[in-house]
Amino acid sequence: MLKTAKLLVPLAVAILIGLAVGCRTVQPDAGHEAVLVRKPLIFGSGGVDPTPVKTGLKYVAFTTTGIDVNMQPMRIDVEFSDLMTTDGVPIDFHAVLTLQVSDSVKLVRDFGQDNVGGKPGFWVRNLDQPYRTAVRDAVKAHGMNEMAIQATAAEQVDRVVTEHLLAIIKETGVPIRVLDMSLGRANPPDAILHQRVETAAQEQRINTEKQKKLAEDQRKMAEESRAAADQAYNQKMGLNPEQYVALQAIAMQRDVCSKGGCTFLYGGNAVPLINMK
Repeated sequence: MLKTAKLLVPLAVAILIGLAVGCRTVQPDAGHEAVLVRKPLIFGSGGVDPTPVKTGLKYVAFTTTGIDVNMQPMRIDVEFSDLMTTDGVPIDFHAVLTLQVSDSVKLVRDFGQDNVGGKPGFWVRNLDQPYRTAVRDAVKAHGMNEMAIQATAAEQVDRVVTEHLLAIIKETGVPIRVLDMSLGRANPPDAILHQRVETAAQEQRINTEKQKKLAEDQRKMAEESRAAADQAYNQKMGLNPEQYVALQAIAMQRDVCSKGGCTFLYGGNAVPLINMK
């Protein structure tokens, strides 16, 4: 028995050391999950473990791989160039989507967790092209001015494209949620922008001239009203034009001299000298 015990102890230690050496740890960061992919060498069944590692530390066999999946909201940028509007003017868009993975195991098992051109593989392979087609079809229903100026047109396009994208996600089964989507501002070609700036400048000049003419017309009406009033006054007072001019000169001299700005020279016809300062 003693000899057997001496043999079993080293064997047990060797087994424990072997198990320790043959294990690895999986510890996902906060906001991440680790999907385990088992690849046994001899015994057991392989494949994707249906239970992901969400928090804490887990020991797995050295043949098991832990695939990290970011469960936090992710941003997808999509550039559109030369989208044709209903009036035949090409416009550019910069669309931004916010997505979030809802099932890490299904994503890894059915769609993979890789990157293609700096974007998630599931997006590039399953959603990118249908999304672009939906945006192009929605923009074709509106004119350039609608998309570039009117907020209601852009909101309508956003709504149509979002509904189409949700339908594609449901059809393909990609386990993600659409948290937000925005097409941004439509940018027409530089030539169209220059024309719009020139048109705006011309419209501003026309408005300025209209306002100037309106002011001149009002001034003319005021002068005509004043002349009519003066004429009515002359007729009532029985004044001829020379008498009216003399009366106006006296009134002017009175206004100026009342402020102490005159020097009187007395003589036959006393005329005040106005001091100009």
